[in-house]
Amino acid sequence: MSSPAQTQAVSLVQDVDWLAVAPPTLAAVVALAVLVADLFLADHRKALLGWVSVAGLAASTALLLPLLDGDRSTFCLTGDPGACSYTADRFTLVIQFLVLGGALLAALLSVTALKDSRGQLPEGEFWFLLLSSAAGAALLPASRDLATLIVALEVASLPAFALVGLRHGDRRSSEAALKFFLSSVTATAVSLMGVSFVYAATGTLYLARIAERIQSVDGQLHTLVQTGVVLTLVGFAFKTAAVPFHFWVPDTYVGAPLPVAAYLSVVGKAVGFSGLVLVTVVALPSYADVWGPALATLAALTMTIGNVGALRQQTTRAYSAVRLLAWSSVGQAGYLLVPIAAAAYSDDAEHAIGSTLAYALMYGVVNLGAFAVAALVGRTHALNRVADYQGLYARNPLTALVLAFFLLCLAGLPPGIIGLFAKVTVFSAAVDAGLGWLAVVMAVNVVIALVYYLQWTALLFRAPEGEPGRHTVPAPLTAAIALTAVVGVVLSGAPQLVLRFADTTLF
Repeated sequence: MSSPAQTQAVSLVQDVDWLAVAPPTLAAVVALAVLVADLFLADHRKALLGWVSVAGLAASTALLLPLLDGDRSTFCLTGDPGACSYTADRFTLVIQFLVLGGALLAALLSVTALKDSRGQLPEGEFWFLLLSSAAGAALLPASRDLATLIVALEVASLPAFALVGLRHGDRRSSEAALKFFLSSVTATAVSLMGVSFVYAATGTLYLARIAERIQSVDGQLHTLVQTGVVLTLVGFAFKTAAVPFHFWVPDTYVGAPLPVAAYLSVVGKAVGFSGLVLVTVVALPSYADVWGPALATLAALTMTIGNVGALRQQTTRAYSAVRLLAWSSVGQAGYLLVPIAAAAYSDDAEHAIGSTLAYALMYGVVNLGAFAVAALVGRTHALNRVADYQGLYARNPLTALVLAFFLLCLAGLPPGIIGLFAKVTVFSAAVDAGLGWLAVVMAVNVVIALVYYLQWTALLFRAPEGEPGRHTVPAPLTAAIALTAVVGVVLSGAPQLVLRFADTTLF
């Protein structure tokens, strides 16, 4: 006869939905396999690790397809299926697709970068860190309790510090890693403080339960909860590179290997924004009067400072192309914040969050494509200045046309219909929520961004200085550029696919 203690222990045993957790789990398993294989492979065969990593990320992305048929949850409290630590709903799948797809494209860029680095980048460590970060980033949008959320955030962030500073003997890389590390550690500490305040007031870590209990918190604890909300927002603002917590971005992107900068520009933002959505819209909807105005202000500041910073870049300055993309990514972060802020004022928060997801998908595709072209140009122009792109059409017509398409998508101009569609979606979310002033700020910033995007685009078609030379494009780099270009063109032809895919359920 079993004792009460044994009965309780048995009742706590849970079935694990392995299909639901398969995408991040496979990425983590491949990361460990690559690390172990690195110990036994000879140096001349370590290039195989890159292709194993690419295959692992492709398989992890493909594992999202069986999850499209419905929401799945696992690691739930016994007797309370509504309180789960992991949920694979439409919101989760969209972010996981962006994260794993972005990591896959960054891996294709990295195969060429590692070959060109002449031993400055250790291959085994590089692939292990990239896959580990991708696994953490894929776990985060599925997290439905604060503990899992913070753990996933750190699993995504800690390997990224090492990736930025992994290049041996490079002072810029070390400085970039240090800036990135200090800012991220500060963000984590602030986030943990905010999370601890929320937990102290509600007595639970599960987001769904926090949303219920926080409405009936004792009046003496309201100040504690409000402080916790603000501190949590500040922590995630660092991760999303929102102004005034953006100072690490330009130097980090310039100092990091270019594939890592591309990875951070898309996957890093996906991590920050998905965490921000889960904490605000899912866990703290009753405190929308606190986080709504804060996010609206951050959005206005971020898009303005980011676009002005990009506008001020000198075309002849060393690494100005990467710096321009870095400042542009800050400006794009401002646009991504708009629908989240609008969710605080809207009766249909899910529609507003869908606008953020749609914009994130567009931005992820075209920004990775722009970084892929920058990686190609950087193979022959080590300083990677904007001026180095002059006459690119004469040297490589197809690449120049593809880059022009990506830049026009980011600007929101035809033929980059997907960029225009995404901006209109975000703009309408602000208007529908009654944030007319924020919509005006966004319109002004779109005009500012047109200047530097069109200047760069025009430079591609000018007469080159000296004789134009032709250079071979490595197959992985060709694949990354072609894949982003094809997806961008398809979505520009059928932009409604993005919004339909991003139609999400959070509750």
